[in-house]
Amino acid sequence: MTTTLPAEDREGVLVRSPGPQELHPARTRRRRRALELSLAIAVPLALVLLWQLAADRSWIDDRVYPAPSTILADGWDRAADGDLWPDVWATLKRVLAGYVIGTVTGYLLGLLMGSISLIRAALEPLLDALYVVPKLALLPVFLNMFGLGEGPQIALVAATVFFFVWISTMAAVLSVPSGHRDAGQVFGASPWQMFRHVLLPASLPAVLVGARIAAGVAVLVIVASEQIAAANGLGHLIFDARALFQNDVMFVGILCVAVLGVVFSELVRLAGRLLTPWAPRDRGRGQS
Repeated sequence: MTTTLPAEDREGVLVRSPGPQELHPARTRRRRRALELSLAIAVPLALVLLWQLAADRSWIDDRVYPAPSTILADGWDRAADGDLWPDVWATLKRVLAGYVIGTVTGYLLGLLMGSISLIRAALEPLLDALYVVPKLALLPVFLNMFGLGEGPQIALVAATVFFFVWISTMAAVLSVPSGHRDAGQVFGASPWQMFRHVLLPASLPAVLVGARIAAGVAVLVIVASEQIAAANGLGHLIFDARALFQNDVMFVGILCVAVLGVVFSELVRLAGRLLTPWAPRDRGRGQS
């Protein structure tokens, strides 16, 4: 039997028709991705074109802010002549060495402190105090420890990365639901099995988010360090070019730092996606 509501009752009924997202989900996702990609390209491109226009029309002093075309031409010439690559490689190897050391030590200690309360109680106050110390303030300490050369630069990056990975790892292990641990104990899991099948899958997505943040911060720290105590590298190139009023070379160095930071961070993000396919994506891109 069909019941017909009175007119006065039908006015208060909310009727929702399916929209494009429900009718054509794949098409909606493709359009969404296309829109996001277009915006990601259009906004930086518009800013670069505005910068170029301002330099061409003399709205800004191109001796201080060279046009993007001038910066790209100078960067291409330096790369072709081989003058740019030694500085890029010097910065890259310092970042990679320090990042690996800081990530491994931060992860292992974070795992121990998240799993064993006595270790956490003993070390957490000390590490919290060291965490708030600006890492560049430790550069003189590392210079005294390792002398001039690669050691202080690598140690500074490692110390910076360590704290980001340690905090994210310890917090991720502590946030694993107690029901997961109880289930492992019920099935008689050994400590290794508890780590392999419970703690690692549950905590790894948050750990990799911290590792990705640390990747970007590592590039920032090494550039600042190279401006203070290095004879090569992109930070030294930027600082030296500014001192000589070679602003086009300075912006070439800044552009290389930006590209290096983005590529490094994206590689860590990609590794995280491959290692944790079960985790939700850390970006809105590609989501409906």
